Amino acid sequence: MTRRLLTPHQSQYVAWLLTRRAPSDSVESLASTLVDSQVDLNPHQVDAALFACQNPLSRGVILADEVGLGKTIEAGLVISQRWAERRRRILIIVPANLRKQWHQELQDKFNLHGLILEAKNYNALRKQDKANPFVLAGAALTGPVICSYQFAKAKADDIKAVDWDLVVLDEAHRLRNVYKTSNVIAKTLKDALAHVHSKVLLTATPLQNSLLELYGLVSMIDDRVFGDVDSFRSQFTSQPKEQAFANLRLRIAPICKRTLRRQVQQYVPYTARRAIVQEFTPSDQERELSALVGDYLRRPNLNALPDGQRQLISLVLWKLLASSATPLRVPWKPWRSDCKVCWTSPARPPTSPRLSTKTTGARRNRRGIRRQRQGCQRASA
Repeated sequence: MTRRLLTPHQSQYVAWLLTRRAPSDSVESLASTLVDSQVDLNPHQVDAALFACQNPLSRGVILADEVGLGKTIEAGLVISQRWAERRRRILIIVPANLRKQWHQELQDKFNLHGLILEAKNYNALRKQDKANPFVLAGAALTGPVICSYQFAKAKADDIKAVDWDLVVLDEAHRLRNVYKTSNVIAKTLKDALAHVHSKVLLTATPLQNSLLELYGLVSMIDDRVFGDVDSFRSQFTSQPKEQAFANLRLRIAPICKRTLRRQVQQYVPYTARRAIVQEFTPSDQERELSALVGDYLRRPNLNALPDGQRQLISLVLWKLLASSATPLRVPWKPWRSDCKVCWTSPARPPTSPRLSTKTTGARRNRRGIRRQRQGCQRASA
């Protein structure tokens, strides 16, 4: 005769324990997620995850913690909670260079094995079945679908056709100018995700230059919060600052949560950083090199830099030059003084090559010089 493992009373208790539902704003609602996660959580991260899950009627939230406070982990908690609730149609849209990082973070810390959907595997899924590859990718996995902003914009129709349970948008400040007609990616994604009832926007800089950027981010979640642009301007830009800011804080309080570093210093230690200014006097050679580079960048017929980006790229080059002249010269190795290919004198410092407007030819010449020097070094060895 089989021995009963649980008494009737214990069976009823276990049944109640398995089927109970905790309030959405309590830590108990994240119990299963917290147990399975392989990460040391901080209190502000749990608070942010609860903030994103607490209001079932909200169409999304903005998590705007400062840099380094773990917004990815906060989003991972929300994703894991949705997964535990069997709401598993989850899409993560990130910059292209962060796709693998997100995939690795979800796998290592939350045991979610997602799929990076890009052109190659998208076309393969499309050939296997005529159905939507976003649906096929999500159905066959134990994790969310990850794609880049450019890919999401190109496949906006497929994204729009899926009834997503959750969409996470990392580096969401790329979408803050959605109210402008020039931001095609933001407007396309806003239309494709308009039917999604749960969105999480992650950004450390919700606004930089104008309050309208905050309006753009909130409108990505719900257009009804502020109305149109004219209504937002009349409410928050034409009133006195103190009154306008107070009203704005109240309006975005249910949607946006931001944690600052000074608020978490009790349990997150940060290294004290102090800037030290060191004065120096450039040498004659450094002045000459600076003048040559300046003359080159001021050429009216400079084909190496696009006209629309010349000012920004010039600032980057000046910053590199202020640090070191190495980025502007041909990569070099120790040379032989008796070789015609190498520098003529060991005591001669490496000088900057003549900058060419034909970048392809310059690269080819630099590769040839490196090969010749390597050959000289092997011969001397």
